[in-house]
Amino acid sequence: MPSSRCLLRDLSITSELSHSIYVHYAHAVYRTHALIPTTQEKRVSSHHEDRPGAGGIVPVLALAGTIAAIMQTLVVPLLGRLPELLHTSGSNASWVVTATLLAGSVTTPVAGRLGDLYGKRLMLLVSTVPLIAGSLLCALADSVAPMIIGRGLQGMGMGILPLGISALRDLVPAERLGSAIALVSASMGIGGALGLPIAAAVAQHTDWHVLFWAATGLSVLIAVLLYLVIPAVPVRASGRFDGVGALGLGSGLICLLLAVSKGATWGWGSGAIVGLFAAAVVILALWGWWELRTTDPMVDLRVTARPKVLLTNASSLVLGFGMYASSLIVPQLLQLPKATGYGLGQSMLAMGLLMAPGGLMMMLVSPLGAKLSALRGPKVTLVAGGLVLAAGYGLSTLLMGSVAGLVLAYCVCSIGVALAYGAMPALIMGAVPLSETAAANGFNTVMRSIGTSFAAAVVGAVLSQMTISLGGHELPSESGFRTGLFIGCAMALASAAIASFIPTGDSGTGSEPAGEPTAAVAA
Repeated sequence: MPSSRCLLRDLSITSELSHSIYVHYAHAVYRTHALIPTTQEKRVSSHHEDRPGAGGIVPVLALAGTIAAIMQTLVVPLLGRLPELLHTSGSNASWVVTATLLAGSVTTPVAGRLGDLYGKRLMLLVSTVPLIAGSLLCALADSVAPMIIGRGLQGMGMGILPLGISALRDLVPAERLGSAIALVSASMGIGGALGLPIAAAVAQHTDWHVLFWAATGLSVLIAVLLYLVIPAVPVRASGRFDGVGALGLGSGLICLLLAVSKGATWGWGSGAIVGLFAAAVVILALWGWWELRTTDPMVDLRVTARPKVLLTNASSLVLGFGMYASSLIVPQLLQLPKATGYGLGQSMLAMGLLMAPGGLMMMLVSPLGAKLSALRGPKVTLVAGGLVLAAGYGLSTLLMGSVAGLVLAYCVCSIGVALAYGAMPALIMGAVPLSETAAANGFNTVMRSIGTSFAAAVVGAVLSQMTISLGGHELPSESGFRTGLFIGCAMALASAAIASFIPTGDSGTGSEPAGEPTAAVAA
């Protein structure tokens, strides 16, 4: 049985990795364009439909989503062995996960804004460069420094999927848009469901470097397919890139997310953590001041302050907190020894296979969520997602004593997340100008990222403080897990409550010409 220190270290690393996975999982959904294309856009889509290879656009972007999700699960089977494999300490090894989280959170909004300004196809191809370089560097790494750099580069390439989904509206005819978005978004569920058991099997039977050599090959494959199949997408935004705004947003996010993710390890009252929180407040305040005064802001805060956008972002932040507990607690319960009385004694490979149905449920529910949004509006879908997520947590507290029961509850939670993440883009897209869709979605992702980071800290603290002693080792207690599930349930209900106040009707953005239809098409 691992020592208490190793268990807490692995818990911390798993917490940050699960956060990173869900942040990029969210990217697959939040970029969805929620407005039916205008007449001019339909003509553009028809033109692309006629070009050779146009039929491969959706499969290529779906494959990109699947591979992006697999990338995020590569290091899961290596978590407990990272210090040994990289000849370093547990705290240093945790940066292998933190680097991906920070790089992805900071660069994805920037990539989206650059895609609006200079073309999504160009930025899709540019995003494959750090993905390839990072995978290759990790494949060659035998120490912690190049591994951290490589994982950071992989994080920088995670903008490839949201860029692709945002391009679908320009590349796919209106009558196929809903199904295309659903397929590409669901590819993240497929990748997340398959990636963990595949990575565990490879790591168990071969050298761990094989994982990253395979990642390098898959990244090159995606780059080639994107170059050959994806056509240029019309540029909608004008103006210059806000370099100062990008630097300010990135710096503030790094300080905030680093403080939250490392607080438990470095000490919440330590000078480093207090300093990071203080720096985040100052930098983000100055960033907001700048964004309100520049002519071409990175994020238009005036648009963000509109009630429909503001409440959607607030609900996203709380939901990001609420959805996290299941992704941390369920794997722990599945793998803890049966001698605890509540652990289910599963191996890493078995745990990955048992959690796979959750990803598949997200794939199956995505088109149903799109239909619900079309019939009743995305606000109803977002509220429903929060309520279903809360119901999943309720089931977890009742069924956590059996493998089948826990898997069932996790699937219900996944259904709630799929509904909610499918509704958010429809709400955001219906309230912002077309030229600001990437920036608005990027800001929405930041909200979820912050919520998930705080959830990782809070739930991790609960599990590390509420423990039992077994064979001379400290393990998270059953009451600790139940407390974490209750916290997740409460935050899911709070998210639904906030969403219920989102105003409906015409946002008045002027993003559509007069007479053009407007409808929600959520993935």
